[in-house]
Amino acid sequence: MSEYNHKATEPKWQEYWRENNIYRVENDTTKPKYYVLDMFPYPSGAGLHVGHPLGYIASDIVSRYKTLCGFNVLHPMGFDAFGLPAEQYAIETGQHPEITTKKNIETFKGQLSKIGFSYDWEREVKTADPSFYKWTQWIFMQLFNAWYCNESEKARKIEELIAIFEKSGNSNVNAACDDDTPSFTAEEWKNFSESEKAKTLLKYRLTYLSEALVNWCPALGTVLANDEIKDGFSERGGHPVERKKMKQWMMRITAYADRLLANLDNLDWSDPMKEMQRNWIGKSFGCELDFNVVDKDITLTAFTTRSDTIFGVSYVVLAPEHELIDELTTEEQKTAVEEYVNAAKNRSERDRMSDVKTVSGVFTGSYVTNPISGEKVQLWVSDYVLAGYGTGVVMGVPSSDDRDFRFATKFNLPIVLVIEGTEDMEDPTEKKHGKMINSGFLNGMDSKDAIKAANAKAEELGVGKAKVNYKMRDAVFSRQRYWGEPVPVYFKEDIPYLIDEADLPLELPAVDEYKPTETGEPPLGRATNWKYKGEYPYELTTMPGWAGSSWYFLRYMDAHNDKELVNKEIADYWNSVDLYIGGTEHATGHLLYSRFWNNFLADMEFISHQEPFQKLVNQGMIQGRSNFVFKVAGENKFVSKGLKSQYETSELHTDVNIVKNDVLDIEAFKNWRPEYKDAEFVLEDGKYICGHMVEKMSKRWYNVVNPDDVIEKYGADTMRLYEMFLGPLEASKPWNTDGIEGVSKFLRKVWNLFHNAKGEFQVSDGKPSKDELKALHLTIKKVAYDIENLSFNTSIPAFMVCANELSKLKCNKEAILKDYLIILSPFAPHIAEELWAKLGNTTSITKAKFPQHNEEYLKEDACLYPISINGKVRAKLEFPMDMGKDEIEKEVLASEAIAKWMDGKQPKKVIVVPKRIVNIVL
Repeated sequence: MSEYNHKATEPKWQEYWRENNIYRVENDTTKPKYYVLDMFPYPSGAGLHVGHPLGYIASDIVSRYKTLCGFNVLHPMGFDAFGLPAEQYAIETGQHPEITTKKNIETFKGQLSKIGFSYDWEREVKTADPSFYKWTQWIFMQLFNAWYCNESEKARKIEELIAIFEKSGNSNVNAACDDDTPSFTAEEWKNFSESEKAKTLLKYRLTYLSEALVNWCPALGTVLANDEIKDGFSERGGHPVERKKMKQWMMRITAYADRLLANLDNLDWSDPMKEMQRNWIGKSFGCELDFNVVDKDITLTAFTTRSDTIFGVSYVVLAPEHELIDELTTEEQKTAVEEYVNAAKNRSERDRMSDVKTVSGVFTGSYVTNPISGEKVQLWVSDYVLAGYGTGVVMGVPSSDDRDFRFATKFNLPIVLVIEGTEDMEDPTEKKHGKMINSGFLNGMDSKDAIKAANAKAEELGVGKAKVNYKMRDAVFSRQRYWGEPVPVYFKEDIPYLIDEADLPLELPAVDEYKPTETGEPPLGRATNWKYKGEYPYELTTMPGWAGSSWYFLRYMDAHNDKELVNKEIADYWNSVDLYIGGTEHATGHLLYSRFWNNFLADMEFISHQEPFQKLVNQGMIQGRSNFVFKVAGENKFVSKGLKSQYETSELHTDVNIVKNDVLDIEAFKNWRPEYKDAEFVLEDGKYICGHMVEKMSKRWYNVVNPDDVIEKYGADTMRLYEMFLGPLEASKPWNTDGIEGVSKFLRKVWNLFHNAKGEFQVSDGKPSKDELKALHLTIKKVAYDIENLSFNTSIPAFMVCANELSKLKCNKEAILKDYLIILSPFAPHIAEELWAKLGNTTSITKAKFPQHNEEYLKEDACLYPISINGKVRAKLEFPMDMGKDEIEKEVLASEAIAKWMDGKQPKKVIVVPKRIVNIVL
């Protein structure tokens, strides 16, 4: 008897797809294109667990479906191969990170191939491959040789800026540049030395060297991004992180802030995702106000969006990193300020921004003068002020800001209540709730007008000016580590210069160790005689992890082009990614940087589309279903869940792979950990019942399920279907292997549709019945709608209902089963290919055409009417869909099933609602 054998079928078709290059994609511009992209993975040594393929399966279903619909589908895969984990492993073992990375990639590819994805592996990219990072370095060079013109709202070549300087200086240049850029005439420019010109241009370039406040992790020997830090410690390794100033390469992403904001409106992204980007960019309109320090020749400038609250200022606050703190701290407060600053500056900006409830601070001992009211207020330091936002100085207005209010309350600072008029101000004495002062020239204005008036007053007095501000800062582009792209720069007299384009790629040199030098230089400082043209020292930092991931989607389009980044005609054909699936954790990193680089490349006319990802979907997380055993205190004894209240126990995680339906395999548990080999077990009803909880899938909780194990037992098609069946793509849901059996049985039922009771393959060429066509076309309609709307979880029940219906009808007709296979194939490609071949087809099912549903087959011939008598349904009668009201009424009144309830009475009224109900009123 023939039964479906996934262990034989799936490897067979995976080999067929490889040998015949089924998923190879040509740049065929005669066909409509569809570009489906996954956020490419970092190949860790742990490999994949069942949560990782969720988004990949969804994108694969869409890719296969769109191919069946006649699209030329680009569905590639690659690897984000640079990164700190490989380097840390190299430091610990001495093994070159390239070796471990290659090994991890092979593991990942092996796992991915077992799941049956339709990737065109000929287009594979690896960010650590010199043939790839040659072009990452090339993009860096283009950014170095460009500036941003605010008037034309686009990047332009640096040569154009130099020509302007030579002709008229920079007085009329409206560009994105450093705040401290000096003014100069054409004559002064011409008299600048080479060094002075180079330093001036760095203030305009889109990538530039600068002293920047960074997150430095001494233990890891590198700068970390905000999202790599948690509570002052590195997420990897849990090492302390400190804030310090270092010379870094920066990317002038702020130049594109307005465009990055405006373009969001035209993207098919979720509102929460767009809002995350808007908040991160943080555009705000306000005013910079100057507060003079009492008894010192120092002016502090604060940025505020509410200049109308100037009369309510009762203190001013500095960020812990502010460069003037030492000068502004009195001798009496020096120790307290130093202690606070040292503790506060090591918290990441992300933590400080998210911590909206806690307030802390210290008084500097200095005072500043309110630029409008002239009142003297205290100057404090607090970590709720960020050096990177505005000016690092904030005016505290506790009467109108919740955090300022809590700060003032905690430190017993005045709370100034601003009122209109003078009738309530017999004299401005201190009261229990604070001081009351008059709002002066702002009396009678609403907030909007008051802000305009306050801004105008500040400018009139010369103590302020209107300003647009952004919370987003320029991006740090340097990492003090080895395993990353070398920066294509050398130094001559401390001035950075680009290497010749012909010398790309600049490859990583050999080093004896992968950690910083004894003198604190990055690992590349260990390279022997590593100099440009044997003379000039190279840049020793490497690019961050986000460098290669900011453009990899373009390389897939033209992966083997060694002459250019991507051929423009090919890039114009594939254009933006039509569907991008990945995690929300990249909202303010990868997605912003990718959009920035893509916009820049469009400005420079290397590509034609500004935005890289037209539609973005964030898949949810597949969580682990953890299991627990209950260990008796002080004994090597475990009690079953229902009995644990009788003992003093501790709850311990156990390996979910030795638990089924919450029943522990005791022998497997004893073998799992040597210390439990002789353990005693207290059972209930002869079983040991475990506790359970849904939490993040992690090795730490022993709840990781390896997809290889699932595929070995159930098959890849079952796993694909089950992951989609768990719930909506964008929702988080728990993995529970116990529920996979139903999906496995469904595939066996599909197999049996094509085989008789003896297990012999048997299909007929008979004409489909009306019921068979209806069952099929309902499913075609449902599945096409679901895939277009990414509602994969509701397609699985539709497949099951159809299979059940066809089984009841004993349908084995090829005309029905052929189309059923085609619509099933995006979800379960292996079994679909096998049965497709059994039907006599000599080409892959991927070459088939997705069937269109026919509404005629879905029309009902008859309608079942509930018959109500005086408000109570007494019977149900079926009538043809086209029967008129009069005929229906006559048939109802003539029916014996109705007559017995009428008791010989004549109806006062008969109401027929077509295709709904018949009401009889006696």
